[in-house]
Amino acid sequence: MANLKTFDLNLLRVLDALLKENSTVRAGQHLGLSQPAVSAALGRLRGALGDDLFFRRGKGLEPTEYALTLKDDLAFLLERIEGLIQGPNAFEPAISDASFRISGSDFFAELLMPRLAERLQAFAPNLRVHLVDLVPDSYVETLDRYDVDLAIIPNMSLPDWVESQPVFRSSFSVIARKDHPRLQREGLQSGDAIPIDLFCDIGHVLFSPEGNSAALGDTALAKVGRERRVIMTMPIFSGVYRAVAGSDLIALLPTALARHVAETAGLCVYRAPMHMPTAELCMIWHRRYSANAAHIWLRGQIADLLEPLDEGD
Repeated sequence: MANLKTFDLNLLRVLDALLKENSTVRAGQHLGLSQPAVSAALGRLRGALGDDLFFRRGKGLEPTEYALTLKDDLAFLLERIEGLIQGPNAFEPAISDASFRISGSDFFAELLMPRLAERLQAFAPNLRVHLVDLVPDSYVETLDRYDVDLAIIPNMSLPDWVESQPVFRSSFSVIARKDHPRLQREGLQSGDAIPIDLFCDIGHVLFSPEGNSAALGDTALAKVGRERRVIMTMPIFSGVYRAVAGSDLIALLPTALARHVAETAGLCVYRAPMHMPTAELCMIWHRRYSANAAHIWLRGQIADLLEPLDEGD
C-alpha cells in the first residue's frame, strides 16, 4: 500500500494525464515529459498503488477498474490544489488561451453565443468556446461522457458531483407565420391570445430532441381537459420556427427566442390560451471545476449575459 510520507505526489499529475489521454506519448506532451519518463512514472505508480492501472489495447492504453475509480476524485483534487497555490488573482482573461466546451440547445446559439463572442473579444480575445449539442435523455452525463465544461439545462435533480446555478426563467409564446389565414380570419394581432379551440385545432410543431410527441404545453392543456394536434417534432429550435414560417402550422417557443427571431423569420408572436409555468434553466458543471479561476470567470460572464432573459418575479 502507498504511504503518503514516501509517495511522490508528482506521480499523481502523471496518473491524471494518463487517465485523460490514454497514451504515454500524449500524456508526455501534455506534461512536457518524454514518453520514456512517463512510462517510468507509470511503473512507479503501479508499484506504489499495487495495481496495473493500465493495459495495452490497440495503440492506446485502457484503464483498469481501479484506475477508473480514481479518475474523478483525482482530477477534482488536483484542480483544488492548483487553485490553492495560484491564488484568487491567478486567471488573467486578457492573456488566457483556455478552451471550454459548453453544451446547450440552439436557443443559446441564437441568444447567448453572439453576445458572449462580443464579450470575449473585448476581454479575453484568445479564450476559445465551443457550443456542442445536448445529448437527449442524458443531460447530466454530458458533463462526464463528452468532456463538457458547462451545460445549460432545465432545472432537475442532480447527483452530488454536479454543481449548479440558476440562470434564467422563460415563459412560452405561440408563433405563427405572418398572414396565417385562420388567425387572420379571427382578426388576431400579435400579442393577442389565441382562442383555445383554434389553438387545439391547428397543427403544431413541437421542439423535442428525443422525438417525443408531448411536452410542457400538452401538460398545461391536459389540466384544462384539452389536447393539441402535434404534426411534427424537431430536435432544434431553429427547425421549429423555420417549419412554422413556411407552413400553416404553429408552435410554442420560449418567449425571448420567439421575439428575437420573429422579424427575420416572418413570424407573429401570440399568447397561449392556457396558463403555462415558466421553465427554469440552470448552468451545471462538474464539481472538480468549482475552484478553477478561468471556469469561475466564464460562469460569471454567462450568468451576466443571460440575466436580461430572466422572466421571473
